[in-house]
Amino acid sequence: MQPLYTETEFKESKSRDPLTLECEGCQKTFTRTKHAIQAAINPNRVKNDSCRYCSNKCQNRYAPTTGRLAVTVSCQQCHKSFTKTDSQIAKSKSGNHFCNHSCAAKWNNAHKKHGTRRSKLEKWLEEQLTVLYPDLEIHFNRKDAILSELDIFIPSLRLAFELNGIFHYEPIHGQDKLDKVQHNDHRKMLACAERDIEMCSIDTSSFKYFKEQQATKFLIITQDIIGSRLSGS
Repeated sequence: MQPLYTETEFKESKSRDPLTLECEGCQKTFTRTKHAIQAAINPNRVKNDSCRYCSNKCQNRYAPTTGRLAVTVSCQQCHKSFTKTDSQIAKSKSGNHFCNHSCAAKWNNAHKKHGTRRSKLEKWLEEQLTVLYPDLEIHFNRKDAILSELDIFIPSLRLAFELNGIFHYEPIHGQDKLDKVQHNDHRKMLACAERDIEMCSIDTSSFKYFKEQQATKFLIITQDIIGSRLSGS
C-alpha cells in the first residue's frame, strides 16, 4: 500500500472519510475510507489488496499472486486481445484462448476432425481413401473450408464430396425436417461455389446396410472424380 496522506491526516480523519493512496500497479491516485485502510493493514485480518490497487482490473493485472497475475493473450477465433489470469491459462488443455463462448464454439466447430454421427460407409471410405491417396491432404467431416461440415474435402483439388442418404430425399422424420436438410444442402452448395470448390453430391439412399461389396461402388465413384481432377481432365 502506498499512502499519500500524512500520519496526522490519518489520525484526525473519521472512519468513513476518504484518504488518498497511490495504485501499486498503474500509479494512479485513488481513495479508500479510513475504515478500509485499517482493515487492510490489520495483521489479524485476511489479506486484502483493495488498498494496494485502484481497481479490480489493476489488481488482476499486477498482483503478484498465483491465479491473479494477468497475461495478455489473443483470441484464437477473432484475434482480439484480452487478459487471462495465470490460473486460467494453466487450466486451458488445448492452449487456445477465446474471448467468449461464441468464439470458442465457432473455432471448435470449424476445426473438429470428425462429425458426431458418421455412418459406417463414411468411416470405411475414409480408411480406403487414406490408403489410396497417401500424398493427398484429405479432410473428413470438418468445417474449416466453408464453416459447415463437408463429408470429404480435398484442399489441393478444391474438391468436396457429400454422401447423401435417404434422409436427404424422403421425409423419414417429417417434411419440416426434410426441408431443413435440403435447405442446408443448398446452402453448402452455394458456399462451395463462392469459394471455387467443386461439390459432388453422391446419392447413397439405396445403401441400407453396410456391405463392403456394395460400398465399393461409391469408392469407385469418388476415385473416378479424384482421378479426373488429378489428371487435369
